[in-house]
Amino acid sequence: MEAAIRAQKLTKAFGTRKAVDRVTFEVPCGAFLSIFGPNGAGKTTLLRMLSTLVRPTKGEAWLMGIDMREEPDCAREHIGLISHNSMLYPDLTAEENLMVYARLYGVHNPEQRVLDMLEAVELKHRRHDVVRTFSRGMTQRLSIARALIHNPDVVFLDEPYSGLDPHAVEIFDELIDAQRAGRTFVMVSHDLRKGFDMCTHALVMAKGHIVTFDEKGNLDFGEFADLYRATVGMGVS
Repeated sequence: MEAAIRAQKLTKAFGTRKAVDRVTFEVPCGAFLSIFGPNGAGKTTLLRMLSTLVRPTKGEAWLMGIDMREEPDCAREHIGLISHNSMLYPDLTAEENLMVYARLYGVHNPEQRVLDMLEAVELKHRRHDVVRTFSRGMTQRLSIARALIHNPDVVFLDEPYSGLDPHAVEIFDELIDAQRAGRTFVMVSHDLRKGFDMCTHALVMAKGHIVTFDEKGNLDFGEFADLYRATVGMGVS
């Protein structure tokens, strides 16, 4: 089976500084990869390259077998992105926002798909309300619907829990769990415990390099936390 993601010596430089330096790894289809590291480690830059938002300086990457440097538009058809930035239009309604993205991706029967996704994220009753009236948790739930509207194979999550209250976190967890079957997830997280609990594979970065990358089944959390502290000089909180 083709790996969902393959990165080969992937590098991103900003001037003389290499934010990501010769990173190589593979993510199997259906896996959940959590990426950890301190600020400035290169986590978000790596995610942005893998989601085609940033072009690498050197190296290669493939998503669902597609060369992301040669065919970025084709790769984007397979990608969903969820972050602390909702990428929603605040003055449009929930339904209008999803319709924009459904039509952008050429979704078949977009009206029904929009209604189905609003129901999945428990916002169908607010479909005619403008997004600027939504709470942070509701906005994030709608951003999940936006990211999944075209049924992507790979979903990227960049610190998706930022700013969510405990109840919103619980709802978000349930929504992600319901969408995991048949999809590959890649999440950048500062929360070592939560990111470790959710993942099937864990990757730690520091100074643009991979410190460790392994299946969770090969890692004990206590030992993993000790390795993280020793490597990047941070705690597990």
